Amino acid sequence: MASSAQKNLVEKNAEYAGKFTKGHLALPPAKHYLVLTCMDARIDPAAAFGIDLGDAHVIRNAGGNARDAQRSIIISEQLLGTKEIILIKHTGCGMLTFSNEDAHGLVKKNLGPSASAEIATLDFLPFSDLETAVREDVEYLKRSATVPDDVTISGWIYEVETGKVRNVV
Repeated sequence: MASSAQKNLVEKNAEYAGKFTKGHLALPPAKHYLVLTCMDARIDPAAAFGIDLGDAHVIRNAGGNARDAQRSIIISEQLLGTKEIILIKHTGCGMLTFSNEDAHGLVKKNLGPSASAEIATLDFLPFSDLETAVREDVEYLKRSATVPDDVTISGWIYEVETGKVRNVV
């Protein structure tokens, strides 16, 4: 039996597909940039950051973390020609609310010792200061041998309370 989320997917996709006219778009992003942001459900990257279908790659993960996104960034740049990275973290991020120890403890408590052992060395990459996290991720990307020197990198904060962005670095 399909869940309500699956039913919604099928219904909304049928509406979308009935009006879809963008099947001709090329695989590489037309504007040659990527946005790395958080998976937070309060962020709509297309609407908030002015991204039309086909313009850019949008990479999302917990906290909009550069290390966690590195595989996708390399593919975007090396295989699909992006030349700019726009990193956007946000206010009220869940990654500000816990430590690695907290996350490991929850896994052990909720999923048991096998799951705990499986992720024993996993860094959940939490952070305690938003602006510092933006700066550190931008610096990480600038220092990385996997990001060419000619790639433009900037760091931003999206305010979930107002919908505004502000440049950090």
